[in-house]
Amino acid sequence: MGDMTNSDFYSKNQRNESSHGGEFGCTMEELRSLMELRGTEAVVKIKETYGDTEAICRRLKTSPVEGLPGTAPDLEKRKQIFGQNFIPPKKPKTFLQLVWEALQDVTLIILEIAAIISLGLSFYHPPGEGNEGCATAQGGAEDEGEAEAGWIEGAAILLSVICVVLVTAFNDWSKEKQFRGLQSRIEQEQKFTVVRAGQVVQIPVAEIVVGDIAQVKYGDLLPADGLFIQGNDLKIDESSLTGESDQVRKSVDKDPMLLSGTHVMEGSGRMLVTAVGVNSQTGIIFTLLGAGGEEEEKKDKKGKMQDGNVDASQSKAKQQDGAAAMEMQPLKSAEGGDADDRKKASMHKKEKSVLQGKLTKLAVQIGKAGLVMSAITVIILVLYFTVDTFVVNKKPWLPECTPVYVQYFVKFFIIGVTVLVVAVPEGLPLAVTISLAYSVKKMMKDNNLVRHLDACETMGNATAICSDKTGTLTTNRMTVVQAYVGDVHYKEIPDPSSINTKTMELLVNAIAINSAYTTKILPPEKEGALPRQVGNKTECGLLGFVLDLKQDYEPVRSQMPEEKLYKVYTFNSVRKSMSTVIKLPDESFRMYSKGASEIVLKKCCKILSGAGEPRVFRPRDRDEMVKKVIEPMACDGLRTICVAYRDFPSSPEPDWDNENDILNDLTCICVVGIEDPVRPEVPEAIRKCQRAGITVRMVTGDNINTARAIAIKCGIIHPGEDFLCLEGKEFNRRIRNEKGEIEQERIDKIWPKLRVLARSSPTDKHTLVKGIIDSTHTEQRQVVAVTGDGTNDGPALKKADVGFAMGIAGTDVAKEASDIILTDDNFSSIVKAVMWGRNVYDSISKFLQFQLTVNVVAVIVAFTGACITQDSPLKAVQMLWVNLIMDTFASLALATEPPTETLLLRKPYGRNKPLISRTMMKNILGHAVYQLALIFTLLFVGEKMFQIDSGRNAPLHSPPSEHYTIIFNTFVMMQLFNEINARKIHGERNVFDGIFRNPIFCTIVLGTFAIQIVIVQFGGKPFSCSPLQLDQWMWCIFIGLGELVWGQVIATIPTSRLKFLKEAGRLTQKEEIPEEELNEDVEEIDHAERELRRGQILWFRGLNRIQTQIEVVNTFKSGASFQGALRRQSSVTSQSQDVANLSSPSRVSLSNALSSPTSLPPAAAGQG
Repeated sequence: MGDMTNSDFYSKNQRNESSHGGEFGCTMEELRSLMELRGTEAVVKIKETYGDTEAICRRLKTSPVEGLPGTAPDLEKRKQIFGQNFIPPKKPKTFLQLVWEALQDVTLIILEIAAIISLGLSFYHPPGEGNEGCATAQGGAEDEGEAEAGWIEGAAILLSVICVVLVTAFNDWSKEKQFRGLQSRIEQEQKFTVVRAGQVVQIPVAEIVVGDIAQVKYGDLLPADGLFIQGNDLKIDESSLTGESDQVRKSVDKDPMLLSGTHVMEGSGRMLVTAVGVNSQTGIIFTLLGAGGEEEEKKDKKGKMQDGNVDASQSKAKQQDGAAAMEMQPLKSAEGGDADDRKKASMHKKEKSVLQGKLTKLAVQIGKAGLVMSAITVIILVLYFTVDTFVVNKKPWLPECTPVYVQYFVKFFIIGVTVLVVAVPEGLPLAVTISLAYSVKKMMKDNNLVRHLDACETMGNATAICSDKTGTLTTNRMTVVQAYVGDVHYKEIPDPSSINTKTMELLVNAIAINSAYTTKILPPEKEGALPRQVGNKTECGLLGFVLDLKQDYEPVRSQMPEEKLYKVYTFNSVRKSMSTVIKLPDESFRMYSKGASEIVLKKCCKILSGAGEPRVFRPRDRDEMVKKVIEPMACDGLRTICVAYRDFPSSPEPDWDNENDILNDLTCICVVGIEDPVRPEVPEAIRKCQRAGITVRMVTGDNINTARAIAIKCGIIHPGEDFLCLEGKEFNRRIRNEKGEIEQERIDKIWPKLRVLARSSPTDKHTLVKGIIDSTHTEQRQVVAVTGDGTNDGPALKKADVGFAMGIAGTDVAKEASDIILTDDNFSSIVKAVMWGRNVYDSISKFLQFQLTVNVVAVIVAFTGACITQDSPLKAVQMLWVNLIMDTFASLALATEPPTETLLLRKPYGRNKPLISRTMMKNILGHAVYQLALIFTLLFVGEKMFQIDSGRNAPLHSPPSEHYTIIFNTFVMMQLFNEINARKIHGERNVFDGIFRNPIFCTIVLGTFAIQIVIVQFGGKPFSCSPLQLDQWMWCIFIGLGELVWGQVIATIPTSRLKFLKEAGRLTQKEEIPEEELNEDVEEIDHAERELRRGQILWFRGLNRIQTQIEVVNTFKSGASFQGALRRQSSVTSQSQDVANLSSPSRVSLSNALSSPTSLPPAAAGQG
């Protein structure tokens, strides 16, 4: 089936099956073919073949109520016959493949070729060896030993290249390994609820076997295929398999098929697992694609998907992450998240992260400069040599001399290439990777599980956080603290004796029956701890209230087990209430209802009095109750929940599907105020955010008074400030025009002051996030982080720059859409993420500041040295060693600086802030001046100072001179001390601050120093070094120490005076891939679905239109600010993306697959 391993898997299973034929009443094949049917076909097939689902349960030897016995031999046998719930991931790249990739670097290839030529020539001894007349040009000549040791230089270059390659490959390999570890950690954390031996237990997804009875509920991602046996109001989003975004209603008699990888959007129920792993629907698609199969490699190379089948290709893209499929389902929601999904998917591909954009730009600029310099160096050397030899000394070109001349030219070429190698900062990508990987590792300790590497760095630029209230800002331990029962408002839990017995019985029944049976309160784990709350926290609060009234809910539930519930209207974001209908002994019906008090009270027309009798409850009574009871509760920051009931006659039986009539005419039993205390560390965390220039907004489903009270407690709003607290309805009214369309200008009027959005729907949250991100109202584009835990938060999490999902309370769907998972659900962990993000940015800047100083100096020294003395004072191998210190070691040392609290004292950098600030530019140039001055002094008068032979114009066969060794050594010493200077980039004075908190840094600096001693004293010919005396060493170190003093001098010069300094590496607009490439992208997508040419035509039309718009804009703005035009251009471009996305919604699922951002696609991992 497209992949060897899987076909083996099947044949093995087939053999097993024949031997176990009589074990179970149905084979794996039968169940598999059954799961391929849909809807009515499936119902008919079940009836014809098995009778009903009960019969299938009997054949699979399981009980719909008790589940499997759960004994080890039984589970083992099921795994053998029906397979395990695991899909084999794709093989990771081997170390050799990574080495091969690292070798593809252009500069390295040039170096290798040059080294090989040099090696080849050194072994070729021309016949005219004795002919000294061939070349007299000094400087560049071979020295004594190099006649025999000519090969050393070539070999040393090759060796250095091998070093660089191995280091790069090792880094990639460890990154890949870390990523896999992360992936498997995310997978292990995914548990699922099943019934075994009558007990409800949570087991890892991989442990599920055929025959298990699994409990499914709102927000689950189904881990296997199965049949729906019993439940209520179950609605499933099957778009990840079928591409249809409508939710599918499941019922035992109409459509009982539940498929793996689909999302439960509403309701709850039980399913009988019938197919797992490679036999489930998702698994079959995978197998067709060959998980890790050879075909996939070929397909990857072509980069196009021949398979027009949307869902297949969708899973393929996901599976390239090598992550087990069970996790990786892209999220779509009926909220119209599809179009944005498409956009987010394409954005992941096209809009580089801020840092990457700036770095790429910078690297290209530096690379170009280096290329020019190295070309000039080579040309000058060659010209000087030819002019000197053939014109000045009038030597004829003798055929036997040709090899000698060629050897000279190769030597010049090598010098040129080394200049280029030193100039090109290949350590940059390395530094970014190390820094990100290090941060991600450390962030795990701070309870941030990063799913996408670049999210970590984006977080440092965050300017706004839209946070949920429940569970993030609050502890999510709900307790009832006030109640209104029988006409009395109790400010604390009432005494049980003060409540009428009839009322009490109704109250206990209403709470116990009308809540998910999976919600319980268990005894505490430790002595003296609080009781454990399991399941929905609000329901736990209500059950706790029952226990506080000295009653018990367990007996009520055992009398009325879940199977006997007649009808359940589950809670969803539209109803904002939950109701359960039961059949009373006299055949009549009773419905218990609970929900947000303002919503449920509107539907009440009676209320229980103190005597436990219903009395009329008129609208004006309701208004009074809202004023006297609900508002005061809400202003104390309590959530108010109303509990009510209604009786129905046995005949005629009501029409249960007509919700509006059913959920009406209720009788109110009580209203309770539930407190969800603010987490103690949140106010401090929010204060840190505000100090760091990040606006925190609270988006909650709660009532506005509760929300405002909590926001004041957290410090999101301070009394007397100018801010807005809106309800969802009011927010929608303000941002929509007469036609009901959302207008960006209207959002721009609201969001800067908006702090609290209450009673908001998931769509409102998404609208707000999109509005803030698309806003051009401020100087910089806002970078928005969002927290979410519910299934319906998916679209907002995907739209945000960084989505945080809750690790404990979050549903699978939310985790899937997120970039970072907060393993402790705590807001203060977000502040940690901001700190790490900024630290990444600063680490890269530190590295750049150090690297560029070395680059500037090394290039100028090599260049002027070559021009004046025809030979670079720093030899090729020495250059490569300097390059290794600079690039690889320095990136390790500077990229692993731990973050400090001071990072939170500044505003976010934003998108337009250049990577190299003026202060950094001042440091770079300042240090370069110092280093160049000293090196040239040493080069031209060094021999007099040290009373040694000059290395300049050395006679022909001379060994490595002390003079040049001193220059090389001094150069390296200066770099070492400058590395300490580079630890600070904002002009701080104390560069040693916190140096011992970073052991890696100390190790590397000392290690480099040690190796340098070895190279100088024992490096000899290969490194062109001659051993130095102690006093010469002292001078080298002394000059190096001067760097630290000079650093203080530079820090004294005010940056504001140096207006002439340019900044570099700034992003003026969103870094966009050139249009031709974009179009190629679209081409690729279209190959997969030929019939959708239409979308592409719209896309081109859109692009042409934008081009003309931009031209018009630019001509108008040419007098005015240029940046305005650029900003407008980027917003226009993003609008066009929207147009293109909306134009063909059916393309969504595919492009989503092509760049499925679920877990870093290989490309993104590579860029890091």
